[in-house]
Amino acid sequence: MKKRRFLIPSIIVLILAFISIPFVINKEHDTVIIHDDLDQIIEDGELIVLTINSYASYFNYREVPMGFQYELAQGFAKSLGVELKVIVLNSEVELVDALHSGEGDLIAYNLAITNERKKDLIYCGKENISHQVLVQRSSKDALNDVTQLVGKEVYVMPGKYKERLDNLNHELGGGIIIHEVTEDSITNEDLIEMVAKGKIDYTVTNNELAKINKTYNPNLDISMEISFDQRSAWAVRKTSPKLAEAADKWHRENINSAEYEASARRYFELNKHTPQAAILSLEDGRISYYDDLFRKYASQINWDWRLLAALVYTESNFNPSAISWAGAKGLMQLMPSTARAYGVPAGMESDPEQSIKGGVKYISELQNIFSKVKDDKERMMFVLASYNSGIGHVFDAMALAEKYGKDKYVWDGNVAVYMLLKNKEEYYKDPVCKNGYFRGTETYNFVRDVLTRADVYIKNIKK
Repeated sequence: MKKRRFLIPSIIVLILAFISIPFVINKEHDTVIIHDDLDQIIEDGELIVLTINSYASYFNYREVPMGFQYELAQGFAKSLGVELKVIVLNSEVELVDALHSGEGDLIAYNLAITNERKKDLIYCGKENISHQVLVQRSSKDALNDVTQLVGKEVYVMPGKYKERLDNLNHELGGGIIIHEVTEDSITNEDLIEMVAKGKIDYTVTNNELAKINKTYNPNLDISMEISFDQRSAWAVRKTSPKLAEAADKWHRENINSAEYEASARRYFELNKHTPQAAILSLEDGRISYYDDLFRKYASQINWDWRLLAALVYTESNFNPSAISWAGAKGLMQLMPSTARAYGVPAGMESDPEQSIKGGVKYISELQNIFSKVKDDKERMMFVLASYNSGIGHVFDAMALAEKYGKDKYVWDGNVAVYMLLKNKEEYYKDPVCKNGYFRGTETYNFVRDVLTRADVYIKNIKK
């Protein structure tokens, strides 16, 4: 199977040189089944899994592949003693078609279980049970029964969520005030965020997406189910019973392991927001204990040291021992691969000077990559966005901006708009996007928060 080749910035080359990740390709049509079953996979030394780019299955964060299903597939491949290859597709229909045509060995995705699919597939691994839930804010007045929805205003996206709410409204004899949200710029995650911020009171989503968004918005109540359960699991061809048996065995043996639990907690339970603190001493003109280091290294990238301090505050709250849900470490929250690429010795990620020195080298490289953004202030926003999300997602947002007639070298009102839309299928599955799904709200807020905090520091702390 041919690999697609791209011209990529030196930063990505450096990062990938220091990490071990599976080979990931886009769909290519093939009619030859590469591996009939487990014996051929082991003989070839490679397991080819099919998945979908989404919030829980597979996505890139700071140039590192992540996702709950991806991590499970990694563990399974390791148990077989083979390398993992990932092929990313766009829909469940494409997954099934690609599996039957031999492009992959295993669907590593929660594929809906249906009687029709059972005729041609063997479902395997851990069976997942999903359902739709009401998203509301936590309070003593939170709804706990569907009958309490009568007279309430619920905002939903078109499709399955609207259909379920219509059916529920019919079952209750009417009375639910249903607002169908059809604006292209609003996603299901946007509605959840609006509930968290009190802009609307209720929306509906699936329990998996609700769990992930609760890690960003702890004030949400997602406990009330409003639909029947939907079963889903991994799947293989009928001709691969040994592979299905191996997947079943691996899941049985690992579902209660520390590694499995840690992975599930990382995506569905750990709070993704860093608690924030005040300026160390306004009277003494001190932002943190690391001000001297900020002054020392900020000059290397022509930054005001207070801007560098604002970035570190937003990343780690000045905690050198901070470790994020994704594994980023230290004051500047460098991913392990990035830390190695920019000279931070293994085991020294929590050393304040090593972290700042490595982070500044990374920022310098980002400044070179975005040298075509001529305005210094604009370039700073592109650098901050890339520092938070990874370069690939910013490149995608730039490509979308250009496609839709915006200025790809201007952040506010242009590229930032499409960064926000990178969690919407219409945009992250656009052919100009090479890096798939991303929760762009976090990056948008990161850029804004760093610059806002920098302004506060500059106004209150002497240079």
